[in-house]
Parts: sequence; C-alpha cells; structure tokens
Amino acid sequence: MTVTDIVDELRWRGLIALSTDEDALRKAFADGPVTFYCGYDPTAPSLHLGNLVQILTQRRIQQAGHLPLGLVGGATGLIGDPKPTAERVLNDPETVAAWVDRLRGQIEKFLDFEGPYAARMVNNLDWTSGMSAISLLRDVGKYFRVNNMIAKEAVARRLNSDAGISYTEFSYQILQAMDFLELNRRYNCVLQTGGSDQWGNLTAGTDLIRKADGGSAHALATPLIVKADGTKFGKTESGTIWLDPELTTPYAFYQFWLNADDRDVSNFLRIFSFRSKAEIEELERETAERPQARLAQRALAEELTTLVHGADQYERAVAASKALFGQGDLAELDPATLASALAEVPRAEVGELAPMADLLVAVGLAPSRSAARRTLKEGGAYLNNAKVADEDAVPAAEDLLHGRWLVLRRGKRNLAAVELTAN
Repeated sequence: MTVTDIVDELRWRGLIALSTDEDALRKAFADGPVTFYCGYDPTAPSLHLGNLVQILTQRRIQQAGHLPLGLVGGATGLIGDPKPTAERVLNDPETVAAWVDRLRGQIEKFLDFEGPYAARMVNNLDWTSGMSAISLLRDVGKYFRVNNMIAKEAVARRLNSDAGISYTEFSYQILQAMDFLELNRRYNCVLQTGGSDQWGNLTAGTDLIRKADGGSAHALATPLIVKADGTKFGKTESGTIWLDPELTTPYAFYQFWLNADDRDVSNFLRIFSFRSKAEIEELERETAERPQARLAQRALAEELTTLVHGADQYERAVAASKALFGQGDLAELDPATLASALAEVPRAEVGELAPMADLLVAVGLAPSRSAARRTLKEGGAYLNNAKVADEDAVPAAEDLLHGRWLVLRRGKRNLAAVELTAN
C-alpha cells in the first residue's frame, strides 16, 4: 500500500460511512504524512469488537504512511459518552485510572511505535485536570451553540426519552471537541476517526478548530456493523466479545469468527482482515463454491485470533475445537484451554459421579432418564469422545479430565460438560 491509496482502500473495505470532505482528505493523505487520532473511553475494563474496528482502521492508516495518536480518555472516561437510553453510572477516578492503563496496553499491541510513522499514546486527563470551570466556559464553551448541541443524535434521543439527559453527559461533546483542538495544537493532528454514531462529536471537533484557531481539520466515520440476522455485532448469547482474554477466552473469541454467518463473513473479512483485495476476493469465491468448508470463516478466525491473542492461543483454540468434536485427544488439552472451551457449552456441576443417563439429563442432552437410556442403547452418546452403549454405565474417577471434567456428546454436534466439584 502507498501513502496515496488509503481512501480507496478504506472505501473498498466498506469503512467509510461519513467524511467531512473526502476529496480534501484524499489530498491531505497524498500530501502527508497526516497525524490522526481516535479516542477510546475507559468505561469498562476492556475494549471489545466494536473498538477493534477503530483500532484496526488506525493500523491500516498507519501502514499507509501516517501518524496515529491513540487517545485513552482518562478525563472523558470519568463522564462517559451519552448512551441512547439512560445515564451512565459514573465510575470512581481510581477505577477509571486503572482501566486507562488496561486499555492503553490493549491498543499498543496493534500500533507500531517505531520508525518514521511511530504511533503515540495520549491521555486527555493531561490537559483537562488542571483546567478550571471558568476556563472551560470562557475559552471553549463560548464556541458552542446549544441549539446545535441538542441536535446531535445521541442528545436528541435522550431529550425525547423519559430518562432525559444530565448536564454532565450533555457536556461530553465539548470535552471530545476540546481533545481534537488540543491535539491539533500539540501535534498538528488534522483527522479524527470514529464510528458513525460518534459523528456529532467528531464534527464538533472540526468546528471548534475552525472557530477557535481558524484551522481546517477532517473527520471520518466508519459504519456501524449490522449482522444479517438482525442481532447486534460483537455480542453472543453469553454476552459481549471482549479483547481481554480474562473476559472472553481465546477459544470463545476463535469460535465467534468460526461461527460467523455466511451472509456476514465477506463483510467481516473486508473490515477486519489484513489480507489483500485479491486474497479476500479469492476467499469469497471459494466460500461461495464450497460454503460447507467455511474457508472464509476459518481464515478469519485464524487471522483475528492470532492478531489479538497470539499464535499459541490460536493453536490451542484449534486443538480444543477439534478435540471437543472427536478429532483430537481431549486428554492432551492443558487445564486452562479445556476449561475455557468448556465454558462455552452447557454444563452441570455434580458432587459425585453418577450414571451416564443421569448426567445426560443434568446437562440437557436428554429430556428424561428414559430418553437418555434410549440414546445410550442406540449408540448416540459419548463420554470424552468414546462411545458409551451401556445403558447403566457410570463414569469412573479415571475418566475425569484433569481430575475435574467429563465431556459428554450426543450425536455429532451436541456437546455439554460435567464438572466434579469438591464436597
């Protein structure tokens, strides 16, 4: 990729929903390098897949020869961008400070901090902590018109709801705009990127730079990802997909991409993969010809799991996935990998080993004991991938994986786990 084709690249990947002036931005990139930023608020202890869209967009623009600033909002994180439905719970400063460090560490994994286009991490608490309320109102607030502020989508939705909106959250856009102004002054930052739901905040920054300093700046928004089945991107039945392995295991992260809907995988490849256009189009063609092979999903799961969690965790996730469905030895999985894989399937805790028929019922693989016995008799039940045909079979202590787990399966795909707990 050269420094002049990044707009075309982002456009092809479907990563441009809104831009203040695409032709002017294209020229700025061509004249580059462009210093640009994206902000991440520590309103949770980890970033999630929605944030990953922005991080990888920054990575793409950096690889095209431009200078990224990763802003973790130690100040804006104390306030929180207005949610569509209700006020945020304000976290205490100590919690926010700890989350700043965690998010900073996550972002730093994806950007390059060496060489001519080295990234820089910044924290907006650095320029807001010593600012007085009078200074904020006189030096920044005077450039904002309330009628424009209440027209912003997030604010308008809250104003029209029963919840209303506090002055605290209403003022958030002033703080974000001030970030852009400050970065423009400090680093000649002329572009802010973010999601399309942030468009009002992004353009508030370009407006403030124009009004306060007479400068020109750009905003570029990526589209919100909409899944074909109508469910929210980045969430599963078990909750949000986080980047922190303690909140979402590498195995669950891998499975999210592996299980992507055929209707979504092409879009996901373009947004998240760093494969070339030719490689992605070839994967799309092969997937259309042989959808049952799930080549695109496997490629995406490999690339993203390796990128976020490392090659070792990817290999462990693959090994666990194969072993759970009878294509590998469950006993060879280390305790942490097995536990993370089994966290994603139905499970039951027992104080002592019971007959297989009872265990199949306990984990939901059979509706009743008689149905469970019938499944066993017909050869459709498995214990740790070994077929169990005895209706009266009882697992032995030596069957426990790492002295703790039993993996039950009915048929080829229906999995569950039993965990033996200490009395």
